[in-house]
Amino acid sequence: MEDKIVTLHPQGLKGVHISRAKYEQMRAVILQSLADLGPQTYRQLAIVVEQKLRGRFGGSIPWYYTAVKLDLETRGEILCTRKGGSEQLLRLGARHAAVQ
Repeated sequence: MEDKIVTLHPQGLKGVHISRAKYEQMRAVILQSLADLGPQTYRQLAIVVEQKLRGRFGGSIPWYYTAVKLDLETRGEILCTRKGGSEQLLRLGARHAAVQ
C-alpha cells in the first residue's frame, strides 16, 4: 500500500490525501527552484516546476504543484505575498532562506 500524507491549507480548509513520494518530489523541486532562482511569481515557478518534472512525474504537475505549494505555505517553508492585484510572489521561508 502506498504511503500517503494529508496536506495543509493556509486558510484552514481541508487538505488532500496524496502520495508521500509525489509530495516529496514536488516539495524538493519547489524549494530548490526558489533557492536557485530567488523569489518567483506563482506562474513563473509553475513553469519552472513543469519543465523540471515533465516526463519524470506520474500525475498532474499543475495540480500537485498547487497542493504542495499551499502546504509549504502553511508550514512556513515558503512565503506568499501579493504583488499588485492577485499575483502571488513566492519566496523561501526563514528556515530555508538562511541556507541559501
